[in-house]
Amino acid sequence: MDYTQLGRTGLKVSRIVLGTMNFGPGTDEGDSHAIMDAALDAGINFFDTANVYGWGENKGRTEEIIGSWFAKGGGRRDKVVVGTKVFGAMNPGGEPWPNEDRLSALNIRRSVEGSLKRLRTDHIDLYQFHHVDRSTPWDEIWQAIDVLVQQGKIVYAGSSNHAGWHIARANEAARRRGTLGLVSEQCLYNLAERRAEMEVIPAAEAYGLGVIPWSPLAGGLLGGAIRKAAAGGRSAEALANTTVREQVQAYEDLVAKYELEPGEVALAWLLTRPGVTGPIVGPRTSAQLDSAVRAGRLKLPEELLKALDEVFPGPGPAPEAFAW
Repeated sequence: MDYTQLGRTGLKVSRIVLGTMNFGPGTDEGDSHAIMDAALDAGINFFDTANVYGWGENKGRTEEIIGSWFAKGGGRRDKVVVGTKVFGAMNPGGEPWPNEDRLSALNIRRSVEGSLKRLRTDHIDLYQFHHVDRSTPWDEIWQAIDVLVQQGKIVYAGSSNHAGWHIARANEAARRRGTLGLVSEQCLYNLAERRAEMEVIPAAEAYGLGVIPWSPLAGGLLGGAIRKAAAGGRSAEALANTTVREQVQAYEDLVAKYELEPGEVALAWLLTRPGVTGPIVGPRTSAQLDSAVRAGRLKLPEELLKALDEVFPGPGPAPEAFAW
């Protein structure tokens, strides 16, 4: 497994990130533990989760599964860089009670305590803002984070689903306070969805944030969707769009010429992109994890990279993407 530093920090993380969103809803506790053990054996040391994972009546369940795995000992907790998130309400249904969601200092404080308890740990390595809170000033957010860092409850802060100007605003506010600010951005980014290249990734690079792409297979579209379409699901629905289907068919035909797996190529492509720390993979089975690990070792030839740009051309940087 290859490792890199997370953004401008000295923290070393694996270039494949284990996403845990399926733990609980799609993968039971025993199998989830087995996947985490296999990930660690493969050298993956970066695990990503969120306080709301488990969803619905089971919000928090994913963190609990990770916590029970940490509790097995064997150095599991010390070997893992764990990132979780805050924003969504943790009440099981209906409208949240005031101050039970978003990024007020009060909710951040409460949410950290809840995640620490579920994860059965005394600190969170990367605490991420799951979405933009347009109603809370950054000075308030950073005040809450600074206290938690001083208390040793979190180490780094990151963002998720933030625009480029949000990243700039956040880190300028942190700079005024003399603190580290955001060190990572978790964004939607894959071969079929490259709009992050316009402003989000350039902003992340300018401010020294590591980019952590989520949905690296575009909801399954880049994982051999056409040959799997008979099984139904989101990929099959998306393929009803003629333009998308033609692109995906061209992609699968191209990858087949190189005798490679579509999903592994999609992951390996992300590892060639500027600013990318590593994509988040969310395996439901050990076999899916094995495929992701293979992708981490895959070196794509230059002619294939050029051909991929022809099948899925990105928008290019802003403002050229929409102006001259």
